[in-house]
Amino acid sequence: QVELVESGGGLVQAGGSLRLSCAASGRINDMGWFRQAPGKQRELVAVMAGSGAAVYADSVKGRFAISRDNAKGTAYLQMNSLKPEDTAVYYCYGAATITYWGKGTLVTVSS
Repeated sequence: QVELVESGGGLVQAGGSLRLSCAASGRINDMGWFRQAPGKQRELVAVMAGSGAAVYADSVKGRFAISRDNAKGTAYLQMNSLKPEDTAVYYCYGAATITYWGKGTLVTVSS
């Protein structure tokens, strides 16, 4: 069993930046982030494979960047030029033989 622990959420004004971190307690292949806004379905934000290949949601391309420190088992999501519509609970995602989820961290972007 692998535990994923997120950190770095909070309140920021539109146009600001935040960096999320996710630490895995064990070996993970793919790591990334999904988010869920109130009343909406959970959606992919960015995921990076162990190879380093990454996919992004169209809505965050050019603004968000995912990175990993495999030695530390940690993934990061640098979020720039934040918009009110980025407000959501952000969940760390990890995949090995099964899928793992963190408990989520709230990001609130004020206008």
